[in-house]
Amino acid sequence: MSVTKEKNDKYHTHQLDEIVLESSSSPFTTIIASDVSIKNNVATSISYTHMYNRPIIKTIYYAVHVTSTKAELLAIKYGINQASNFNNISKIIVVTDSIHVVRKIFKPSVHPY
Repeated sequence: MSVTKEKNDKYHTHQLDEIVLESSSSPFTTIIASDVSIKNNVATSISYTHMYNRPIIKTIYYAVHVTSTKAELLAIKYGINQASNFNNISKIIVVTDSIHVVRKIFKPSVHPY
């Protein structure tokens, strides 16, 4: 079982690398990577936003007494808001380890996974 999981992880890592490499060379695409951790009822959300030919934007958010899902949604929302401030962005890629959070944002019938 671990051999299958290891191969699967390598495959998905390779796919993610390809997406990031292709997207980072496009002036019309933004990549947002976010993660959340909770310790002592304080959620720390970190969001990295990459846009073509610009420095990476790192944003840290703190929230008290929230679930990790809500904290992750907050980080993604602010990342999308940052990307939306630029007129030429037509594609936003969100990278997160929490697929159930992304499903709350997008309708699966419109955006296949």
